[in-house]
Amino acid sequence: SSGINAECPLRPGVLNRVTYRRRLSYNTKSNKTHLTKTPGGKLVVHYATKKTNISKCGDCKQGLRGIPAVRPVKLASLSRRVKTVNRAYGGSKCGKCVRSRIIRAFLIEEQKIVAKVLKAQASKA
Repeated sequence: SSGINAECPLRPGVLNRVTYRRRLSYNTKSNKTHLTKTPGGKLVVHYATKKTNISKCGDCKQGLRGIPAVRPVKLASLSRRVKTVNRAYGGSKCGKCVRSRIIRAFLIEEQKIVAKVLKAQASKA
């Protein structure tokens, strides 16, 4: 297995040669590591998990509250009730954007009714 030179966390400036524990031997984004000293006194490589992004609203790009920030593979294994909020567009759009969409749709419908009434009055006169 391939080795990596890493600075010892307990003795700064001292390099320790440790080996990767998995097959991937390149310093890629998915292969980030840190050194840990075991209770037995051995220096071993521990793998860091990638940082998670919170789900964001499709309209305003704000973080959605009530939806856990987990990696996509973990998200697939979670149940539906954990991934959504009990509301129209729950888990996809935030409450403010849903409210504004409902109000906008209502006002557009009202505008259509007003236009129809005005047209009917104009044709009578």
